[in-house]
Amino acid sequence: MPFARSSRSVHYLAYGGQSSSNMRRSTAAVRSALCTVWTASLQQELHTLEFDVQIDLRRKAVLSPVQSAFLKANTRAHLVVIRMRSEMVAHIPTNQTLKIKLEIDRDPPPGFATEPGYLLSPVPFAARICTLPDLFAGKMHAVLFRRWINLVKGRDWYDFVWFVAHHPELHLSHLEQRMRQTKHWVGETPLSQESFLKLLGGAIDRLDVDQARREVKPFLKNLETVHIWSREFFHEIGNRIRFT
Repeated sequence: MPFARSSRSVHYLAYGGQSSSNMRRSTAAVRSALCTVWTASLQQELHTLEFDVQIDLRRKAVLSPVQSAFLKANTRAHLVVIRMRSEMVAHIPTNQTLKIKLEIDRDPPPGFATEPGYLLSPVPFAARICTLPDLFAGKMHAVLFRRWINLVKGRDWYDFVWFVAHHPELHLSHLEQRMRQTKHWVGETPLSQESFLKLLGGAIDRLDVDQARREVKPFLKNLETVHIWSREFFHEIGNRIRFT
């Protein structure tokens, strides 16, 4: 069962017969309990792979359904566990810490689909993942509405290009649900293809392409992939999106 569906069931049971203020407190308590269970399970699973991991939850000043956590692990110890060459391990300081940031959406917008996925490393395991059209919807929500300290997050636009090139199918109704959750789409009128393309065109017209290119370059091996970026380029590839 997807996490989102199970968490909404727990919320429903917790809400019964409560006032709105009590309901909000119950919501926070249930979400906190679910997050505690999730992190404990993750820590236990990593221990079975011989990883000694500490998980610290971040306390946010602004309320958000997204819960952040950091996994901290001793880099040198884990290089030994996965049997790296001794000369490589020798270059790692003994107490160096590797940190991996995880974010858990405790109140995901509805209307998405999932499918089973399988990985073989470090051991064979299965995971339930969102379908690509729903992931594309999430990325387009970020492209259209993410505000990042008055800066452009070029990585969102890089991902936009990747989706259009490899999996251009966009689940429009799930994007609408995301927009409704963040109050970017209100009223009874459903989000249409024309309305979406108008929003995308406006975002492209406002885009500082040079700033987007500078932001993403430190993460790229091949810088030539962003040389072609321009407003005309993004307008053209936006027309290649297919709606589902």
